[in-house]
Amino acid sequence: MPLVNVMVNGRAYTIACDEGEEEHLKGLAAQVDAKAREVLSSVGQVGDARMILMAALLMADEHHEMTGKIAAGSVSEGEKKSLHLRAEAAESTAADALESAAKRLEDIAARLAHA
Repeated sequence: MPLVNVMVNGRAYTIACDEGEEEHLKGLAAQVDAKAREVLSSVGQVGDARMILMAALLMADEHHEMTGKIAAGSVSEGEKKSLHLRAEAAESTAADALESAAKRLEDIAARLAHA
C-alpha cells in the first residue's frame, strides 16, 4: 500500500492509499488545505483538530447542498454531472479530513497515556 505525503495547513501528513490513487489523494488533500485556509481566514487559529473538523463540516455542507439540488431537479444534466463529481470529491475529502483528525487525536491520546 503506497504512502503519500500531503500538506494541510502547513503540516505534513503521511497517508496510505490504494495503488494508483496517489494523485487523487494529493488532489483531495489540496482541497482540504484550501478549505482549511478558508476556515483560518474567517476564524483564525483554532487548533489543528478543530480546524480540520470545521473544514470537513464545510465540505460536507457543500456536498449536502449539491445533492439536494440534484434531488430537487433544479439543475441541468450538465450541471448534475458536474455537481455529482464535486459532491463525490467533497464527500471523499471530508471523510479523509475526519480520518486524519481522528488519527491525530489517537496519536495524542497514546502519547498522553505513555507520559
